[in-house]
Amino acid sequence: MTNKKNLFDLTGKVALVTGASRGIGEAIAHLLAAYGAHVIVSSRKQESCEQVAQAINDAGGSASAYACHVGEMEQIDSIFAHISSEYEKLDILVNNAAANPYFGHILDTDLAAYQKTVDVNIRGYFFMSVAAGKLMKEQGGGVILNTASVNGVVAGDMQGIYSITKAAVISMTKSFAKECGSLNIRVNALLPGLTDTKFASALTNNEKILKGALTQIPLGRVADPEEMAGAVLYLVSDASSYTTGATLTVDGGMLA
Repeated sequence: MTNKKNLFDLTGKVALVTGASRGIGEAIAHLLAAYGAHVIVSSRKQESCEQVAQAINDAGGSASAYACHVGEMEQIDSIFAHISSEYEKLDILVNNAAANPYFGHILDTDLAAYQKTVDVNIRGYFFMSVAAGKLMKEQGGGVILNTASVNGVVAGDMQGIYSITKAAVISMTKSFAKECGSLNIRVNALLPGLTDTKFASALTNNEKILKGALTQIPLGRVADPEEMAGAVLYLVSDASSYTTGATLTVDGGMLA
């Protein structure tokens, strides 16, 4: 029987975290490294990735940086070619990068905003998972974690296309889990609630919207990014070895 104190140990694991230059992704990268994983810090800009990787290394962890815009197919190919040659394996993929370029009435959504949101949040997650899944299949297993959103369950006001893509991420999680379980690949989703990040600033910086949102959250406050990372650690570690196709809601009770 697994010793309980080792359930969260990620020593020897290689983890790729997208959207890791700030916010929830950065918090996840730091925590996975703290529990022993080598973390490949990824986002669109190499310099930002390197800053996070350096901070992890300075704290005694192990990290490297590799820029990847998951909305660009050739960049997905590039990062997985790098992982295959440099590490020859990938144990953990955290699909966390996301796009939400439009905040406004759904009827006013233009094609550019629609396309960018879909390309990153659906196509990007899908083909990152395909590439990771193929590597994991060869090595005998692995874990994929998708950052979805409570908006995928209850659509966010003025966040139509973003909410639609996050609902798709929840469905995608279940589809990959169902077809990849026999390959010893577990696939789960995190559903964050309102979190204090630059990404959510359209909500958190608007006093009227924030006040209204807080009335819907039983804990009565916005989450810190670090409060999402613990849930991810659970889902990518042996602590959740029999969990796949699941969605873990971390929203201060909002959906309750």
